[in-house]
Amino acid sequence: MPKALRVRRRGFLEKPVQPVDVTRVKGSGDLLTQFQRSSIQARNLGRCLEVWENALTDPKRPTILIGLSGPLIAAGLRKVLRDLVDWGLVDVVVSTGAVLYQDLYQSIGGRHWMGSPTADDVVLRDLYLDRIYDTYVDELKFEETDRTIGRITEEFPARPASSREYLEFLGRRFDDPDSILATAARRGVPVFSPALIDSSIGIGLTLHYQATRGRAERFVLDAVRDNFELVQILANSPRTAVVYIGGGTPKNWINDGIVMANYAFGREGEGHYYALQITTDVPHWGGLSGSTLDEAQSWGKISKTATRAMAHVEASIGLPLLIGALWQRRRVWQPRRRLRFAWSGDKVRVSR
Repeated sequence: MPKALRVRRRGFLEKPVQPVDVTRVKGSGDLLTQFQRSSIQARNLGRCLEVWENALTDPKRPTILIGLSGPLIAAGLRKVLRDLVDWGLVDVVVSTGAVLYQDLYQSIGGRHWMGSPTADDVVLRDLYLDRIYDTYVDELKFEETDRTIGRITEEFPARPASSREYLEFLGRRFDDPDSILATAARRGVPVFSPALIDSSIGIGLTLHYQATRGRAERFVLDAVRDNFELVQILANSPRTAVVYIGGGTPKNWINDGIVMANYAFGREGEGHYYALQITTDVPHWGGLSGSTLDEAQSWGKISKTATRAMAHVEASIGLPLLIGALWQRRRVWQPRRRLRFAWSGDKVRVSR
């Protein structure tokens, strides 16, 4: 082999794969740091930990946004999500309505029950039980939740509002220490749901609409105001970081926020500086949920120099490992000062 090729070959062989040694693991933090020197999706998940910690320790204090989609609460991740908000691992939450609805469902006493993916769904329908793969939920309690949402919305001011303002209102209505929405409201973390009506919260809002239609003044969910509020946060952030659990509307909306900020506020420069995603989707179907973070660079949504990682891992496995690792390694990123959002109508002032 010519010398030039031998030298080039050595460049590919600088970092050997290190066997995972479970006898040296005292927690998920130890496990994921070992994953960083392993391979396949274990290495990718270890890289996600590295990217998130980089964002948490960046002296420029990036604004960290998390996008949530999928059956996360049915999977038992409600407290994991509540904790990452409470600990200050993220500054802004963007979620499907379904995740937030099931948070409310549990706040009013609903439960998720262990079931079977091979259950007879016709029998379940007769029993008013809904199935989410191997998990059951109570359709009767769902109806109670829908009607509760419709009823308490009567107390919201009769005017247009963003999902962020409305969800904060809901979060303050429930004294539930395990609630994602209640914790976000208490901690001052804005929660957006740009497709809120595509959920059972939308059913509750439809009941409210039915009860108030014809009134000269009534509550109106203003989805475009969501855009305006988001782009102000992005435009006033020296850097941004994104964490995507799944994909769907939250991922697309947060990424589009960079484009909107450029158009509306003349925000110039890079896209998101840190980016990580846990997903089970794949890129070769051309859909957004599985599209790579590299692909987003072509749109200017992810910075050309972004630190990024993408793990093809199901969230019920990957997210607890990742958050558990961050908690075990909290000495790396604590204390991290919180952002303070001062809202005046649709305008926000962010104190860093």
